[in-house]
Amino acid sequence: MMISIIQFILALALAPLMPGVINRTKALFAGRSGPPLLQLYYDLAKLLRKGAVYSRTTTWVFRAGPILGLASALAGMTLVPLGARPSLLSFSGDFLVLVYLLGLARFFTVLAALDTGSSFEGMGASREVLFSMLSEPALLLALVAVALRSHSLTLSTMLATPSGWVHAAPALWLVGSAVFIVLLAENARVPVDDPNTHLELTMIHEVMVLDHSGPDLAFILYGAAVKLWIFGALCVGIVAPLGGVSPWAATGLALFGLLGLSVMIGVVESMMARLRLSRIAPLLVGAGVCGLVALLVAAG
Repeated sequence: MMISIIQFILALALAPLMPGVINRTKALFAGRSGPPLLQLYYDLAKLLRKGAVYSRTTTWVFRAGPILGLASALAGMTLVPLGARPSLLSFSGDFLVLVYLLGLARFFTVLAALDTGSSFEGMGASREVLFSMLSEPALLLALVAVALRSHSLTLSTMLATPSGWVHAAPALWLVGSAVFIVLLAENARVPVDDPNTHLELTMIHEVMVLDHSGPDLAFILYGAAVKLWIFGALCVGIVAPLGGVSPWAATGLALFGLLGLSVMIGVVESMMARLRLSRIAPLLVGAGVCGLVALLVAAG
């Protein structure tokens, strides 16, 4: 239990570091020095010291959205193990609860965007809901494939070292590919979205949070970092299970895997352009097909 608490504290402390690694990787590819690795920590500290500005058209929904979204993401983090160690909360069917919690966090963000009464934020909310409708089935199919192959409905066991994966490497990599594509889509990364864009016709997630400021924006940014950590831990646990390693070594290797994954995301964003909106849906459908094929292979 102690190792699970320590891993959860590490996740809370290190989650904002992943966007920093991604941005530094992109900066190196562009030949720039880039922002500091701890830039998000500085931004969060600055935002928490500021006051929030609220439009007269908004209601309590707008103010509650960032808090409830962050709470949902943190609840999801308690279910995701690190280094194949038991998570802080572990029970049968917890992977389904994780998918619902991630959807709940998105739901609160969309509600807050719609509460502003802005057609611009409504446009972003509609895009977010459309693409999430395609990414959630892909994630669920991938996790069901892992559950079927590992003969377990608990994430802590699913992401350990199931001996069956040795004989089902194709299914393993299909699952990893599906989850990685969903990671890019759910975390507003290139080629699906660009967290640094300010172009009206291409914004998806960022447009929904334009009216937030101060602590509310800090909650949103930290919640996004937590969400990225959750998907990163899933990817690392699926592609490189560490069930046969000692707890501390597994934790260290998992953190190293998250670092490598952050660099990989930065490389992808540096080598690829953002896709047209009309091409994002086929990409997510392809992720769903990967998850479905992996499920069929795992069932066989």
